[in-house]
Amino acid sequence: MEQIQMVDLKSQYYKIKDEINTAINSVIESNQFIKGPIVKEFEKNLAKYLNIKHVVSCGNGTDALQIAMMALGLKPGDEVITADFTFIATVEVIALLGLTPVLVDVERDTFNMNIEALRKAITPKTKAIVPVHLFGQCTNMEEILEIAKANDLYVIEDTAQAIGADYTFKNGISKKAGTMGTIGCTSFFPSKNLGAYGDGGALFTKDDEIAEKLRSIVNHGMKVRYYHDYIGVNSRLDSIQAAILNVKLKYLDQYKANRQAAAKYYNDSFSKLNNIEIPVVSSFTNHVFHQYTLKLKDINREKIQDYLKRKGIPSMVYYPVPLHKQKAFHNYSFKDDNYPVTNELSDIVLSLPIHTEMSEEQLEYIVKCVKEFIS
Repeated sequence: MEQIQMVDLKSQYYKIKDEINTAINSVIESNQFIKGPIVKEFEKNLAKYLNIKHVVSCGNGTDALQIAMMALGLKPGDEVITADFTFIATVEVIALLGLTPVLVDVERDTFNMNIEALRKAITPKTKAIVPVHLFGQCTNMEEILEIAKANDLYVIEDTAQAIGADYTFKNGISKKAGTMGTIGCTSFFPSKNLGAYGDGGALFTKDDEIAEKLRSIVNHGMKVRYYHDYIGVNSRLDSIQAAILNVKLKYLDQYKANRQAAAKYYNDSFSKLNNIEIPVVSSFTNHVFHQYTLKLKDINREKIQDYLKRKGIPSMVYYPVPLHKQKAFHNYSFKDDNYPVTNELSDIVLSLPIHTEMSEEQLEYIVKCVKEFIS
């Protein structure tokens, strides 16, 4: 049996090695390493896949979030609401821009933003909502969009973990994660479901004016070379990464299916265990399983992680410390009592290996070891 990885990028690469190498070599031969034609081709192909009018690539997913807020003209003191249970980047950029982060609790079942907590968090200073499609499934976008419309708020979707996921509205219309709000943001970090071999990110929008501003901001605020219309940043997806992503995009649906198959194996194996809760998938979305995250009951997490490690099985905790408790945000005086679900989840979640190349032998072994520990 192959060594078990949280994400097996090497095996994934070997399956498409010739295509990847040809794509990389074509960029090297062209000598167009920055803003080359392959970048535009990838943006066009991703826009077609997502069925969205504009895709604007950038340097990484964190930059994508920051650029989105810059493009919308958010100003210091404006409040931006997001979920407490997520990676720091979502809140980090709010603070970096001098905006005021407002954290809300999440739903215990899905790990995504609690809609009632969102409603209560809105004030006259609120300007935007950043829903995070955590671990691979969409949050309740229909209600979020209705709330945003009623309060004249922007919606910036963080879909770094859910690219390719589908959301179905009550009227039957289906849209891809990241294409429903004002702007969608994603990351192409190597371990993502659509991952580069380095950093990368992108923004999505159907608004022509916003798209034009995004394209300018990512490139030092320029529309015409050396004429700077906005304060911008240097955040461009380089051509080699675009070439790699352009190849891997063709396989994204297959990668999604492979992850879903691995998750189904886990679900079938763990569903009847009393001290493990399997992931809950909302009725309005599918799940692309960027992570496969269990909730443990009456199980010592450190001990099970140590046991699995000794058996050659990696595991991770996403996330061990809620954002409202991070030292970086101590100046914001978040009240711990406002986040009971996030506090609980941080103590009981455990993510098992899941990726596109998992074999049934590996899955069977992982399940066997988990059951051995809890029996």
